[in-house]
Amino acid sequence: MTWSDGLTSLDATDMKILLELIRDPRIQIAELSTGLGIARNTAQTRVRRMLRSGVLHDGGREIDLEAVGYDVVAFITIEVNHRELDGVIGSLRLISQVLEVHEISGRGDVWCRIVATDTHNLQAALRSVLRIKGVIRTETVLALHTHIPYRTEPLISRLAQGTTIKPAPAPR
Repeated sequence: MTWSDGLTSLDATDMKILLELIRDPRIQIAELSTGLGIARNTAQTRVRRMLRSGVLHDGGREIDLEAVGYDVVAFITIEVNHRELDGVIGSLRLISQVLEVHEISGRGDVWCRIVATDTHNLQAALRSVLRIKGVIRTETVLALHTHIPYRTEPLISRLAQGTTIKPAPAPR
């Protein structure tokens, strides 16, 4: 994988920096370098390089998972034995590739977003989900392209302007 500034791979130190930024988005470069036992200039240079390359977004707090090798995104709808729901959710929490889990209405009971390095890796993750006690069946949909990534800025911007969307009147 090659990014715009020639960054071709991330090493263990880069991954540790990313992990610290996830754990503490407000961490200062000095704290980061001290915590990882690296020079301040090294930490700052690596963070800047990852920002320029696109590995980090939004001021260094959002990570491009494709840039770190997880370029397959899938959405899984899971049908669950309701007595086992809490256990299923607890087990999903242990699968590192599961990014988010929602209890849903409609078809299925649980929806989750999952990432994988390739289709074989996705298949292994899906098998892990199917082995969870209480999972009856799953349906998987692959994401082909993200047109609008998760965002909150437009919503908060509207609220900051004092504008909210008013609910439609109830039908008579």
